[in-house]
Amino acid sequence: MLAIGLMSGTSLDGIDAALIETDGEAFVRAIAFRGEPYSDAARAQLAEATRMALTFERPRASPPVVAAGELITRAHVFAVHKLLADAGVAAAEVGVIGFHGQTIAHRPDRRWTWQIGDGAAVARATGITTVSDFRSADVAAGGQGAPLLPVYHAALAAGLDGPVAVLNLGGVGNITFIPGGAEALVAFDTGPANGLIDSWVEAETGARYDAGGALAASGRVDESVLTAMLDHPFFDTPPPKSLDRNDFTIQPARGLSAADGAATLTAFTAATVAEAVRQLPARPVRLLVAGGGRHNPTMLAMIAELTGLVVEPTDALGWNGDALEAEGFAYMAVRTLRGLPISFPGTTGVPAAMAGGVVDRV
Repeated sequence: MLAIGLMSGTSLDGIDAALIETDGEAFVRAIAFRGEPYSDAARAQLAEATRMALTFERPRASPPVVAAGELITRAHVFAVHKLLADAGVAAAEVGVIGFHGQTIAHRPDRRWTWQIGDGAAVARATGITTVSDFRSADVAAGGQGAPLLPVYHAALAAGLDGPVAVLNLGGVGNITFIPGGAEALVAFDTGPANGLIDSWVEAETGARYDAGGALAASGRVDESVLTAMLDHPFFDTPPPKSLDRNDFTIQPARGLSAADGAATLTAFTAATVAEAVRQLPARPVRLLVAGGGRHNPTMLAMIAELTGLVVEPTDALGWNGDALEAEGFAYMAVRTLRGLPISFPGTTGVPAAMAGGVVDRV
């Protein structure tokens, strides 16, 4: 089946759209990918909706959140049409869209997670069956609702000698330990990956991110700030576990120079990855890195030093490290249509392997 996956991460930088062919099991063929950046106005609108959502005890409609949801839906429909045009594929040829939506709050401790965007509207606008709301059923059953990509990581890594770990460095980091079949997967969030660094760099310099890790490379790590940031109960909690993008802030680095703050926050990300590797069931023989963080050589060098592992961008294996999450939601959408599980006890803490997602057919 041809399937489209759509992902908009907590970094609020834009939409990733991927077209793959898959059976939702062993067969995966990547076909096309494109990124659609958000405007500054859209980023501000989504950030405001997130700030508001984090003040709620439960998800509820409010004008800023409703407006942000409509923005997300329109932008994703546009991304689908652009992707189809790029690939030269008609909508009628595509079996399903996996629409993640935009996470504005993630509170599994309260048994809820909130991804805005209207799957039914995406289905109507594109003429393609759409699967959305991938996380809620898992959280309602007592799982963390994240990370969900491990089942796709396992499909891609099926031919590799293991154990292998796949590290995704997005706004929040997560790691997947792959010893064998999907039922044996172990996965969890590692901590802030690019999120805090991006927030710091934007606040201090106006840039969106630390390009090539150059600012961090020019600074000095403040060990006292680093130690204080690592003294957080999340890191001692056994997996599976997950984070909201806003569970950590840049406040501890306030008062440092722009370069020293970037260096310290980058070192913090690397230290959280090293701690995550120590919590895996066994030491991986390979650490494969996807997500925007793989473009940051300063971060990768710190991770390699602290873990003692060779850090390999997934692109070296022919995987598109920018497209992986979008591809994963296309893959999971096919699994949902086939009634196959997308989350497992070892990945989200759900009691038993379970399917997920809400299907809107056309």
